[in-house]
Amino acid sequence: MNTMTRREFIGKTALAAGALTKGTMITSNAAPLGLPIGFQTFPIREILVKDFEGTLRKMAGLGYQTVEMCSPAGYVSSGFGPLASMKAPEMRRIIRSTGLRCESCHYSFLELRENLDERIAFAKELGLKQMIASGFWLKEDAKLADWLRACNEINQIGERTQKAGIQLGFHNHHFEFKELEGVLIYDAIMGKLDPELIKMQFQVAVVNIGYEAATYFTQYPGRFISIHLSDWSTDKKQTVPIGQGIVDWKKLFAAAKIGGVKNYFVEMDLATLKPSAEYLRKLA
Repeated sequence: MNTMTRREFIGKTALAAGALTKGTMITSNAAPLGLPIGFQTFPIREILVKDFEGTLRKMAGLGYQTVEMCSPAGYVSSGFGPLASMKAPEMRRIIRSTGLRCESCHYSFLELRENLDERIAFAKELGLKQMIASGFWLKEDAKLADWLRACNEINQIGERTQKAGIQLGFHNHHFEFKELEGVLIYDAIMGKLDPELIKMQFQVAVVNIGYEAATYFTQYPGRFISIHLSDWSTDKKQTVPIGQGIVDWKKLFAAAKIGGVKNYFVEMDLATLKPSAEYLRKLA
């Protein structure tokens, strides 16, 4: 998930919600990689928790086919508290009733560490195939050794999710794209994470600091499971709808085949969701 969107509450909600309401149903099944177009719920959490089913139906009307949730129990303080009482079978029923599928969900490292059995049970009832750790969230002064210790711990967690039939993934932020002790953190953790137990979810938003997803898909073939999509305008210095920024999307999706990507999710504010889906349909 995008560091900026996680730390700054999504503004312009009314305007964006209006954009959702005015969305028209898109029925074409064409999409890059032949995979369904998905969205991540974090940026739209404010309206999602107020009207869970209605918001999902509107997203389906914009052409989205899959949704990536955030663990309500683990994201109570991040705005998902109103959904924490909803049982997994009910959540699954509602999602499916809107025509969407949910096979992936974000979890905090802390809840995976402290409540793994409960989270796995929830995931299986929800019908997940992937549980994604949304970063380690180490202290800013963490040493490289701290990162590597966290990798050892998540490898062990990955063993347990694999036994349950669920693939564990790891989501990067901008944190991993800085050097410690002369080594890029991302490269260091890629060398420590078990490539079978932990697959990567790449955050395209790091393009705004000079790192391209395609580079890593080709450098680490078969190591990726999914992508968080966003685009960036160097002129406006802000995120923009998919296809209106600096990301070379044809290059990215070509490389994604090498990376082993199984799904992707647009993760931007509400106002960008309709044009982003439309662009991805045309790109296919």
